[in-house]
Amino acid sequence: MLGTGANGGSIGADLIRAGLNVTFLEQWPEHVAAIREHGIRVEMPDASEVTAARAFNLCDVATLRERFDVVLILVKAYDTRWACELIKPLVADDGIVVGIQNGMTLDTIADIMGADRALGAVIEVASNMPEPGLIYRDTPRSQSWFAVGGLTATAQHKAPAIADLLRHSGTVEISDDILSSKWMKLVANCTELVTSAVLDMTVHEAAKVPGMLEVMIEAGNEAVRTGLALGRRIRPVLGLTTTDVADPEKVATALFNIVHDRFVTPGQKTTVLQDWIKGRRSEVHQINGHVAAEQARLGGRAPVNERVVEAARRIEEREIAPGLEAAEFLLVSGRGS
Repeated sequence: MLGTGANGGSIGADLIRAGLNVTFLEQWPEHVAAIREHGIRVEMPDASEVTAARAFNLCDVATLRERFDVVLILVKAYDTRWACELIKPLVADDGIVVGIQNGMTLDTIADIMGADRALGAVIEVASNMPEPGLIYRDTPRSQSWFAVGGLTATAQHKAPAIADLLRHSGTVEISDDILSSKWMKLVANCTELVTSAVLDMTVHEAAKVPGMLEVMIEAGNEAVRTGLALGRRIRPVLGLTTTDVADPEKVATALFNIVHDRFVTPGQKTTVLQDWIKGRRSEVHQINGHVAAEQARLGGRAPVNERVVEAARRIEEREIAPGLEAAEFLLVSGRGS
């Protein structure tokens, strides 16, 4: 497990409890120290579990001699490249590296590891880590959802084994077009992760602010249109039906509703808002920014996503604070450009 924060730590604990040989590699020293001393504690709606784990700091990686059959990467999307380079010498010749992340990180993993040794995954797990060694997982195993797939036949042949691993942590599907499946999750992320965080609100709260739901859905609509222009297909991920994805202009709404109703609890802060609360930068450039950049490359624009990126930039550079001022910034874009 490379990256054992809220999602990585809870999934890793599931694998350990299933009897698998799991190693945690983590960049937060206090988190490693807490795991070594007390184990990793995962609080879920239906269970409270403390699991002993073998945990190492990133600076310990150069001292490891074993080679790993499977590496599950759960670092932030913007950390993917260096994380792959870090772990590459320790991946077995027939091993596989799986990016269980938001954002379109599979091409980066494949660029470093080779396409035959890379898998991408869609993840829908809501969790947070308020302090070292403690994870609150709002979506228990019974509600967590994954999809896995590769870019080549060789990689795809390894997908069932990875699906079997992840089934210890939730429901898993094997995608025959993982780039399209991940793009669908990108659509969902565009609607809610940064948009609600800009308001300093949960998704449920933000959607009730007059005009914001329209902004959130249009950010997703722009992502759908961009994906189709790139050759991505609309896929029934996260439990969507074929009816839900029949009309491209209704896909973002369907995705927002299913994530809002099934996976996100009313008090759950998005990963972006959690990052800002902790003083960390967000994945906005790998989410809304990726849509805007791809549209620009195609010669078009994604104006709502552009405004979301600009709002996030202003917040991260301390020009404005998350809240009503930032909300008005987004609402102007929803009414205008």
